[in-house]
Amino acid sequence: MKSKKIVLASNNLKKLKELTAALPDSFMLYPASEFDIDSPPETGTTFVENAIIKARHSSAISGLSAIADDSGLEVDFLDCAPGIFSSRFAGESASDEQNSAKLLADLEGVPTDQRTARFRCVLVYLRHELDPMPIIAAGTWEGSIVQTPTGDKGFGYDPIFFVPTHGVTAASLDSKTKNRISHRGQAVAKLILKLSSPQSLGSIE
Repeated sequence: MKSKKIVLASNNLKKLKELTAALPDSFMLYPASEFDIDSPPETGTTFVENAIIKARHSSAISGLSAIADDSGLEVDFLDCAPGIFSSRFAGESASDEQNSAKLLADLEGVPTDQRTARFRCVLVYLRHELDPMPIIAAGTWEGSIVQTPTGDKGFGYDPIFFVPTHGVTAASLDSKTKNRISHRGQAVAKLILKLSSPQSLGSIE
């Protein structure tokens, strides 16, 4: 693929850094703020719907191809909450720390074996605003919720998400390892495969 300027439908610089590190050099990824793009209302009921909404909005304003990421944490004990509301679980302008604190409060007293959870990520790539066949890739990352935040890397719920395969929280993993095994890393790998395989356009795996 030739080098191409693409807008990321997000102003989350930590997310931009993760995606830039994971994507091939041919992707010249820029945050929505480069084009004065505000976040649109996320009126969808699924990660896929919200990702498409964000991608179309950014592509329409920038005139460029767009990649949108909609991701979140699902906790089994809470019937898969916070889900699509992960970034605003404690309120519209809540910080990562406030969201995590609310989640830990909601799980207070819940035993370890009932604190299973997963991160889920959906990536959508649109060639242009009216692209009728979005490229969609998804990834999941299984784990559980610890009782006390640990680690100083990553963002979001990383400090309270325990990764059983490595015995630490996501916030304790180095960026290379996290990009390889995380929900977002899995989704990026699938997206790259789809971009190089035209016959798979529009499918979800």
